[in-house]
Amino acid sequence: MTDVIIIGAGPAGLSAAIYVQRAGKKAVVLEAMTYGGQIVNTPEVENYPGIQKISGFEFATALYEQAVSLGAEVVFDRAVSIEEVTGEPEEGQPTVKRVVTESGATYEGYAVILATGAKNRKLGIDREQELTGRGISYCATCDGAFFKGKTVAVNGGGNTALEDAMFLSNYCSKVYVIHRREGFRGEPKTLEALRAKENVELVLNATVTRLVGEPKLSAVEVTDKITGETRSIPVEGLFIAIGQEPENHDFENVVALDPLGYISAGEDCTTGTPGVFTAGDCRTKAVRQLTTAASDGAVAALAACSYIG
Repeated sequence: MTDVIIIGAGPAGLSAAIYVQRAGKKAVVLEAMTYGGQIVNTPEVENYPGIQKISGFEFATALYEQAVSLGAEVVFDRAVSIEEVTGEPEEGQPTVKRVVTESGATYEGYAVILATGAKNRKLGIDREQELTGRGISYCATCDGAFFKGKTVAVNGGGNTALEDAMFLSNYCSKVYVIHRREGFRGEPKTLEALRAKENVELVLNATVTRLVGEPKLSAVEVTDKITGETRSIPVEGLFIAIGQEPENHDFENVVALDPLGYISAGEDCTTGTPGVFTAGDCRTKAVRQLTTAASDGAVAALAACSYIG
């Protein structure tokens, strides 16, 4: 039996664990893979307040060690369901929640924080994983400054891709925007502003079919979907902006999800289910950054502790 069960050991989940422990409660963190979430794949983090430069792995490890040193228990096991424990709750205490894991273990607590995160949608082509962090990035605001004065490409056609291209055009000498269709799903005003940029070139009806470079990315090969012709574009960076996939499907019977699968919750990190809170990239929000994940963790933790009383 514990006070708060946190599902996910990324920046949001570990930040929540730190705040739960410091509030005098007991936290158990369940993680399916390894601690740190997506940030562990980032070679350098330079946009976290108070830390000039740190690797994603070092940042995640520091968070993990801080949470554990405060008494949080981290268990590497995938949570697959949340159940309400039937029967009369203890006097003065809310109803107990039971979390079941993939291994069959069960954990009981008075509150649950869902910090399951989201994963970047991949292109699914050869060498993509190998070149991630070596030219390939999924976050322009995180890594764009590393490509100042260089030639880069953005792959995607939604608002994120257009905004990434606008952001990068202020740093980079040349920005190619590669999109598989003729039209864009992003905001027309952003697209209009992008077309007016002299250092931006749109590559339409095309898909990235090959990644070139050793040990870092040096070019992308794109294939025209209409003619079938291929073209090699020399770039030092490729920013993939084709969306994210939240990992909330195991809990859709517990919390409300929006049409894209994100947990419906505002800045207070409360869901419509009493005793269940959420934090980080898995919830509906406009900005998904390291700082907002940590902020969510603090907010959700204090809300959970207040709920328990």
